[in-house]
Amino acid sequence: MSALIQNLRNMRVAVVHPRDQDGDDLVRQLQRIGCQVQVVWPPPAQLPLPLDAVFFLLDRDTRSSMPWRMSDLQVAHIAIVDYENPTVLKALLDSSAHGVLVRPIRASGVLANLVLALSQRGYEGRLLAKIAKLEDTLRTRREVEKATRLLMSLRSLTEDEAYQFIRKQATAKRVPIGTMAASIINAHAMLIELGRENPSDD
Repeated sequence: MSALIQNLRNMRVAVVHPRDQDGDDLVRQLQRIGCQVQVVWPPPAQLPLPLDAVFFLLDRDTRSSMPWRMSDLQVAHIAIVDYENPTVLKALLDSSAHGVLVRPIRASGVLANLVLALSQRGYEGRLLAKIAKLEDTLRTRREVEKATRLLMSLRSLTEDEAYQFIRKQATAKRVPIGTMAASIINAHAMLIELGRENPSDD
């Protein structure tokens, strides 16, 4: 957290908001914090990357407020709303915002929202990285298990013998065991396909 606060002066921030009183107040406050600010309006199809955070005016339709895909961006995003009613609250939830400002914008809430949003985005990024690593581990395990069963069937090996064969081949070729398992599976599938395309004549 201390590192995050110290790096605020290096943060690249986009403000997707009309150049009205609220928009100008927000830009001035971000500049006082030391952020590098870009103002874009109307909402662009793509944001001016690279960015660390984006403040955007959210109306009742997230598709018009956010024509870009936020899930594709590695940035913190803070919604700006005019009022709170069920329609706007639904749009706010749909936007998956990391923070929210309510107009009229007051300087006292900008820094807190920015720090909170950056912290939440960092936490979210770490969780996604862990999930991706777990998914990769599970995929590797499934491929090793499938390749082991193939070798057990094709070469009449025990489970341990088949696994040790895959491991030794991976070590010899200096590749991960999952890569070797996938190669065995793909080679077997290719041989089956070739057999279908070139059936032997009786």
